[in-house]
Amino acid sequence: MKITRFELFQVPPRWLFLKIETDTGFVGWGEPVIEGKAATVAAAVTELMSTLIGKDPLHIEDHWQVMYRGGFYRGGPILMSAIAGIDQALWDIKGKYHDAPIYQLLGGPVRDKMRVYSWIGGDRPEHVGAAAVDMVAKGFTAIKMNATDEMAYVDSYVKIDAVLARVAAVRAAGGPGLGIGIDFHGRVHKTMAKVLAHELEIYRPMFIEEPVLPQNNEALREIARHTSIPIATGERMFSRWDFKQLLIDGYVDIIQPDVSHAGGITECKKIIGMAEAFDVAAAPHCPLGPIALAACLQVDASCHNAFIQEQSLGIHYNKENDLLDYLVDKSVFDYEAGHCRIPGGPGLGIEINEEYVRRRAAIGHNWHNPIWRNEDGSVAEW
Repeated sequence: MKITRFELFQVPPRWLFLKIETDTGFVGWGEPVIEGKAATVAAAVTELMSTLIGKDPLHIEDHWQVMYRGGFYRGGPILMSAIAGIDQALWDIKGKYHDAPIYQLLGGPVRDKMRVYSWIGGDRPEHVGAAAVDMVAKGFTAIKMNATDEMAYVDSYVKIDAVLARVAAVRAAGGPGLGIGIDFHGRVHKTMAKVLAHELEIYRPMFIEEPVLPQNNEALREIARHTSIPIATGERMFSRWDFKQLLIDGYVDIIQPDVSHAGGITECKKIIGMAEAFDVAAAPHCPLGPIALAACLQVDASCHNAFIQEQSLGIHYNKENDLLDYLVDKSVFDYEAGHCRIPGGPGLGIEINEEYVRRRAAIGHNWHNPIWRNEDGSVAEW
């Protein structure tokens, strides 16, 4: 079996899909994208795929090593996201070739279903209490919300109080059993992150996410001294080498690699396996499309320390299209009692509606994240 050709589809709301074809008729789908840099990742995928045409798609580990080590410059969001989408598509082909879900090729399942959480509140979190009630009514047992708007290095306690009021509203609306993930989104610098992490303890969040930017992970040591809330990070880390020092330092409780950013199924399986040796849990990042979610669930099914999965149904970014729009069988991700069943079909376990993908790719997108500024005009973290 040989890889014969590939196609890329830039589809709304902000996704990039990859289709890899073989000479035996087996087809694989992947989702290589950096939000806001879809065209850049597409160029990287095209460069990498030029070395794979004519190769056996089943030699996934070797292809991964060539894509990673074959370039003198390696790593980072663009190259690792390109590798990730290609890797997903190759695993999809391999699962279909063996007529088995990918998790069976990764050692078999350790669970039958995966707990999931839903987003509330948007980029600037508002009306989160009512949104939490709505999600609980839909059967979700956990939610995630952004904590703050713009935050300067040293900022007003009025903003801290506003965060506490929003989280209090969510806790009151959702009850004591609701898991609450609070995403600092890298918007909060160390000085204010210490304050906020300490003040939030009373509401018993499930975790605080990216309390500082990953470039400042050394600050997690000091933040951890100010709180007992589990600390999560990792969506902007792209390989096992990026995660190595984080795990050695010992101040993270939950890692969040993204299967569309951190080298795909092959690499994320290894990253999450590394974390297990440090008694660290995993909650893979995935505010993306259906291919990315299917890839996450295949990894989750085979990793003992994966405990909850992000998914994008109804997320504030999904305006032109939503998670299920590109699937033939939309029930494959049915949510029940806060969980999603693991897709059990061959490969990724989903069937892409290719005709619809082509129609939406003709429209495409040019999504970019907003540029925020502080009150004094300086650029703020989004």
